[in-house]
Amino acid sequence: MKLRSYSKSELAQAYAPEIDSRSALNRLRYWIDYNKELSQELLSAGYRRNQKVFTVRQVELIFHYLGEP
Repeated sequence: MKLRSYSKSELAQAYAPEIDSRSALNRLRYWIDYNKELSQELLSAGYRRNQKVFTVRQVELIFHYLGEP
């Protein structure tokens, strides 16, 4: 996948295309919360749980810790 900013739902669906959007968002949130290193890195990169779009830096971190979808 190309490294760029993604909406949360777009990135979540890329990781879990077989399930509906809400479930994909919940799954991605779980993966982020479960991976403490990723959670801390995202917070350092300005991530806030209520934001609608991941920045390029945040996407880079997600790809690093979770792999590309």
